[in-house]
Amino acid sequence: MYLALRTIFSPWMAIFILTLLAHTKVQAQDTMAKRMQACTTCHGAQGITSNQAYFPRIAGKPAGYLFNQLQNFKEGRRHYGLMVGMVEHLSDAYLFDMAQYFAGLDLPYQNPAALKTPASDASLQLGKTLSLQGDKSRSIPACTSCHGVALMGVQPAIPALLGLPRDYLAAQLGAWQTGLRRAHAPDCMGRIAKVLQPSEVDAVANWLASQPVPAVTKAAASLPEPLAEKCGGAK
Repeated sequence: MYLALRTIFSPWMAIFILTLLAHTKVQAQDTMAKRMQACTTCHGAQGITSNQAYFPRIAGKPAGYLFNQLQNFKEGRRHYGLMVGMVEHLSDAYLFDMAQYFAGLDLPYQNPAALKTPASDASLQLGKTLSLQGDKSRSIPACTSCHGVALMGVQPAIPALLGLPRDYLAAQLGAWQTGLRRAHAPDCMGRIAKVLQPSEVDAVANWLASQPVPAVTKAAASLPEPLAEKCGGAK
């Protein structure tokens, strides 16, 4: 009996069991990847898109940010029919699983080079100034004060601004201005966007889209200083 048990629980059996468990885990991951194919139809394979497309990259974005946006579509704070239809009947627990899946994809940017833009030098300079310095006279904080010095986002819920399409950036600022996009109160981006003039929206979008993605693309663990203002969407 002892010899029989010893044979059953031999090192080879242990290796077999570990291999089987690893295979099962891979199958589970593959199943989630297959479920997310509906997302990648627009956002690109494995959630990757380039800064020359319209839809934003979602691979590697902070899980908290992705979860907040899925909830925003579900609860009416963001309006895009296709997204609303996909998430409105999903549980928050499943939305969080989706967010964690895409956040966990550590993949290179397809097109990290700067995007050539027909914007004038004056417009690019204005966009750079607003992005890096803000405008204290109008209580406009620099983009870097919340989105990180490298503008690649901050954990757990602030997204990167580089590597995004110019038209997408402009459209989102416009949506904040009109109220088509909102966040949990206090809605800091809604307030900031409403202060911007149309030429400034174009300038910021042009400059951000024209910047190359840095070598380190992961979101920062934290900001060097507290947020410039309270922001419900940053939680």
